[in-house]
Amino acid sequence: MRRALSAIVVITLLLWSSSATAQSGPSNCSVVSQNLYVRDVLSDLYYWNQFLPSVNAASYTSPEAYLEAVRYRPIDNHYSYITSAAANTAFYGESQFVGLGFTWTVTNDEMRVLRAYADSPAAEGGLARGSRIVEVNGQDVDPLIANGTIGNAFGASEIGVAVDLVFESLTGERQQAHMVKRVVTIPTVSLTRVFEVDGKRVGYIFFTNFVTPSYAALDEAFATLRDAGANELVLDLRYNGGGLVDVAVHLASLIGGSKTAGQVLATYAHNSRNTALNKTLRFESIERPLDLQQLTVITTRSSASASELVINALRPYMPVTIIGDTTYGKPVGQYGITFCDKVLAPVSFALKNVNGQGDYFDGLPATCGAADDSTHDLGDAGEAALAEALTYIRTGACSPGAERMSRALRAAPPAFRLDGFRALINAW
Repeated sequence: MRRALSAIVVITLLLWSSSATAQSGPSNCSVVSQNLYVRDVLSDLYYWNQFLPSVNAASYTSPEAYLEAVRYRPIDNHYSYITSAAANTAFYGESQFVGLGFTWTVTNDEMRVLRAYADSPAAEGGLARGSRIVEVNGQDVDPLIANGTIGNAFGASEIGVAVDLVFESLTGERQQAHMVKRVVTIPTVSLTRVFEVDGKRVGYIFFTNFVTPSYAALDEAFATLRDAGANELVLDLRYNGGGLVDVAVHLASLIGGSKTAGQVLATYAHNSRNTALNKTLRFESIERPLDLQQLTVITTRSSASASELVINALRPYMPVTIIGDTTYGKPVGQYGITFCDKVLAPVSFALKNVNGQGDYFDGLPATCGAADDSTHDLGDAGEAALAEALTYIRTGACSPGAERMSRALRAAPPAFRLDGFRALINAW
C-alpha cells in the first residue's frame, strides 16, 4: 500500500526522504503492521524523534494506543493524532464532519453551547448560543464534568448515532431533544460586518477553520469589507482550531496587504533527519488589499495552530492586539501520512516568525481580557469580547475591567482541552 504525504497543515505536497519502509507503507493492515509502520514514521519524521522510548510497538492493541504511549510528554499531550482518512478528507476538503453540529464550553461545572451550526441536528433540536446542557443520554452533566468523561458522553462520531439531551435556554426553559448524528458542514466564514466607531469603519470577520473552502470565503469577506470602506479589522478566531498552513498564509496576506507582500511570514524547522524540508514561507501579493495599519484579534483557549500562526507572523509588521483569553498554544505543525484507512498526523516541524519567535507552547496571552459572552449573539456589538475589541480600537487602551477579567481567566480551573483532530473541528 503506497504511502501518501497529504495536506494536514500544508497544502503543498513535499518530497519526504524517509526510510524505504515508511515510504512504501505497512506490509498489510494488521494491527501489528500498522503499529510498526507508525513506529517507523515517527522514528524518521516526528519532531521529537530523539525522545521516543524504546518499546515493543507490536505489543500494543492499535496504532492509536502505540502513539499515545510514545508521544513526547509533557509537550505533545494533545497535538499528534491518528484519525480516519474519510474524516480527514471531509474536514480539509469540504469543511464537514459527522456529529450533532455544536460547539460548547465547560466552566464552573456547567456545559454551555457556544454555537450551533445552521442545518445541523443541534440547531434543529433547539440548541442555541447560551443553552445549558443538563443531561446527556440520561446522565447528569455535573458528574461527567467532575470525573472527566464528558468528552465521551456523546458517543462515536458516526452517522446514525443517537443522542438524547436535556437542556435549558437562556430564559431557563427546560427542553428535551432527540438528535441523530449526520454530516454537518461548518461555515468557514459565518459573519462579516462593519461597525462605525468614532469615524472609523471597523470590519468584523468571524472565521472558523483553515480548510480548502476558506479561500473563497475569505476572499469574499475581504472584498465586502473593502467595498464598505473598512479601515480597521476585528478578526474573531475564538473557536478556530487551525488547519492548513497555506490558508493561514493567504489570510495573513489579506491582512498585511502591500506592506507584507513578499516578506518572510514564517520558517519551518524539522528534526535533524529532515533539514532538507526546512523552508521559508512568504506573504502573498494581494490585489486591492485593505492595507490595515493594525489588527485586533479575538481569541479563547480554543484558538490554535494556524490561528496562532497568523497572529505571530503579523506581529513583526504591525501592532496586533489580542482580546479575550490566552490561546491554545501550538507553535508546531503536522504532515498527514495516509496508511490503510487512516491518517497519521505526527508533529513534524516548528514554525517561527521573521524574528525567530515561536515557542508559545503556553499560548499567546491576551492584551485585554474579555469573557466569551454566551448571553449575546456572536457579532453583537454588546457581546463582551467584541465590545472590548471595539473599545480598544476607539480608545487605544483596554477597558477598566479588562485586567480584572484577565486575572479571573488566568485563575480559572483549566478548561476541558480537546485533543488532536477533535481540537481542529472543535465541535460535536
